[in-house]
Amino acid sequence: MDRNAIRKSVREKRKAISQSEQHVFASKASLLAVNWLETIKSEDVALYLTHDGELDTQPLIQTLWKLGKKIYVPVLHPFCDGHLVFIEYSPTSPMVKNHYGISEPKLDVTKLIPASKLDVIFTPLVAFDHFGNRMGMGGGYYDRTLSSLRESDSVEVAGFAFECQKLTSLPVESWDVPLRQIITPEKVYTYSF
Repeated sequence: MDRNAIRKSVREKRKAISQSEQHVFASKASLLAVNWLETIKSEDVALYLTHDGELDTQPLIQTLWKLGKKIYVPVLHPFCDGHLVFIEYSPTSPMVKNHYGISEPKLDVTKLIPASKLDVIFTPLVAFDHFGNRMGMGGGYYDRTLSSLRESDSVEVAGFAFECQKLTSLPVESWDVPLRQIITPEKVYTYSF
């Protein structure tokens, strides 16, 4: 299967998950994520805001706020097309829709954190495989943003997905950034490469 066919197939599976199942899965994945985050002593955590049938990040965000963690979310870079910046996100953050229709905090340079200063970056994904390879939506935003962190051990990068998004293997391109951890409602997958 080519990459676009994989994206279409997995997105259809993801969208077929009922609202009640979505809620249960998001709660289970959130619990696993919080336990994992506690083991690595993270304070500054980047998460995405759920869009297009992705595993809901709100239960995890709410729990992390209660634990006193700082949450950052991606915002389309205003000057460097195809890249992301991370802005602090709170319950009172003024929100806007970007040109993809995705909610993001209004750009405020006083709330910006360099990706290299985050403890953890959770990435959205369409599919992942047994080797930690990640397939995104196809825009390359995360791959470009994370490419500068490839050699860094200071920032953990993890996926957050439904179990139905796991495939045996994915076609991989040179620019794809694999993930060391992928958290689903069932388990925390850890990969080494």
